[in-house]
Amino acid sequence: MPSKNSHGTSRSVVNPGEGVDGNLLIRNSTMIVGGSIVEGDLRVIGGKISSIAPGGGLDAREGEIVIDGEGLHLLPGAIDPHVHFREPGQPEKEDLESGSRAAAAGGVTSFLDMPNNIPNATNRTTLETKIALAGQKAVTHHGFFVGATRDNVSDLQSVEGMDGVCGIKIFMGSSTGDLLVHEQKHLEEIFANTGGIIATHAEDEERLQQRIAEFGHRTDITSHAECRDVECAFLATKRAAALAKDHAHRLHIVHLTSAIEADWLHNNKGDLITTEACIQHLTFDQDDVEALGVRVLMNPPIRYTEDKDTLWKRLKDGTIDCVVTDHAPHTLESKSVGYPKAPAGMPGVETSLPLMLTHAMNGKCSVNDVVRWMCEGPARVYGMKNKGSLIEGYDGDLTLVDLQTRRTITDSDTWTRVGWTPYDGMELTGWPMYTIVDGKIVHKREVDGALRGVPVATPGSTGRALQFD
Repeated sequence: MPSKNSHGTSRSVVNPGEGVDGNLLIRNSTMIVGGSIVEGDLRVIGGKISSIAPGGGLDAREGEIVIDGEGLHLLPGAIDPHVHFREPGQPEKEDLESGSRAAAAGGVTSFLDMPNNIPNATNRTTLETKIALAGQKAVTHHGFFVGATRDNVSDLQSVEGMDGVCGIKIFMGSSTGDLLVHEQKHLEEIFANTGGIIATHAEDEERLQQRIAEFGHRTDITSHAECRDVECAFLATKRAAALAKDHAHRLHIVHLTSAIEADWLHNNKGDLITTEACIQHLTFDQDDVEALGVRVLMNPPIRYTEDKDTLWKRLKDGTIDCVVTDHAPHTLESKSVGYPKAPAGMPGVETSLPLMLTHAMNGKCSVNDVVRWMCEGPARVYGMKNKGSLIEGYDGDLTLVDLQTRRTITDSDTWTRVGWTPYDGMELTGWPMYTIVDGKIVHKREVDGALRGVPVATPGSTGRALQFD
């Protein structure tokens, strides 16, 4: 199956059907190993990284897939710990197959899915159903949050330690769906009587409802950041942090948006608390909201240039632990009703790694930083076993990306079921040429072919429920 490397010369690849599952050799690539850039070869045997050879020299063996990685960067597969794949309940927006296909197209080999479905994933039965569906339909590794309610502590306890369940999600403020826990007594009960990690959507419900009443007459989308303001987020962030410290409970604050929160966490997060930033909050600001409208409507909102700049600062100093997408697709038809009736959320899982690598190539950060924030960080935060790094003995979850070619993405290039991207018209680099899960190729692109690429794996043939420490 000949293709071309990034210099346009012939690249020899053994047909995936001819190799032994999980046996793979990548030669002559630029690898990110232990925070350093290394030229060489990497071998996967039985789905595990068996050999990393700086300088190369590994010979091909019978029955293994061989990829010439010359001109490409070999990274650990990216991990997106914050997606909404909409199954069950809203397959017209996304399901576990289309979402994981989009993830694979973007170099993401593991995802963690949120619980606000129809029905919500709030007990063992609903989690078992989602995990079983993912086993049949996903092409990447997968894990799921259980949703907290005001009265389901026993359900939360029943899934502790269950394979495929990564933690508890609490919506402290109203967002998409009807999961909401904001009364202090209910929050105390959850923090006091559960284990694992609690991930919070931190917006203060009382202030949020006051602001919605005050701004309800506004139909300009620029008012969204005024309505769901920084104080709304900051109140909830401080409250969640206090609960975590009072009960010695691990806390992860999702989609941090403001300079005030990021600076406060820099001085106050301690060892119990981690946090994340969305790529769109690192990329867009108030000018993009005016230009793109409801395509970039989300909760918490896209804020201001000073917030974006501070998020970058706090990423680089380690206050923010990882970069995520909050991939939350809605159809353009549902968005077309305009603000404020349009649903909040946007797709992003398949563009996340190229977008961050584009930031790196534009001098905003380094490729090593991207690996730290999108591979190592999520694995560390959630205790994912053998994930996030190129280390011998770790799982063979890999992506080979092209940092020399820039391509403009359009809505028609996407795999997400809703068929659009907020980055339509943007020129990005770092597109994955191969995405590999447990040593098996699940998606590939030709250098001179369609940007959308070609899926290789069949649903359910690759990927498994993640395990968490």
